[in-house]
Amino acid sequence: MSFHEMVVTVRAVNRASHEFNRISTDAVSMEARIKSVATTIAGLGATGVAVTHLAHQFGLLSSEQARTVSSLMSVVTVMGAFMRTSWGVALAQKIYAAACWAAAAAQNALNISYATFLALTGVGIAVIIAAAVAMWYFARQVNAATASVKEYNAAVSEVPTYGRSIRRAGEEELRRRGIE
Repeated sequence: MSFHEMVVTVRAVNRASHEFNRISTDAVSMEARIKSVATTIAGLGATGVAVTHLAHQFGLLSSEQARTVSSLMSVVTVMGAFMRTSWGVALAQKIYAAACWAAAAAQNALNISYATFLALTGVGIAVIIAAAVAMWYFARQVNAATASVKEYNAAVSEVPTYGRSIRRAGEEELRRRGIE
């Protein structure tokens, strides 16, 4: 076999295009939803203006109240109309992106707190185990010392009392005579 007979096939797969297409589709879908919500908001604002006018005509609202409520509903109508424009859609998408960023930051903080909790719990358990081992070792040493003292006391009790104390020269002779 020679190298002239070998064929190498290279296949490049662009996986990013699929994701870009999905993002584009999501953006178009979101734009349609924003425009739908904007239409509803503008309709509510216009309806609010009409209801306010009728309430004023029937005497339910004073002129000042009607003017205030009508102004507020006009602002709602303008916001809905603005959201239908490309700038409004872009602004709504930026607000949505900021909200997603805040949610991701909150989720990351929560994950970090969970990890910290687990790490501190692990350290706490390790400290408890280390304390238990230290107490066991201390108790073992105390028991060994107690046993040693008991053995010493047993050995000392077998020695006669006169052999335990320090003697002065000539004291043995006095003892034999009965003077102590």
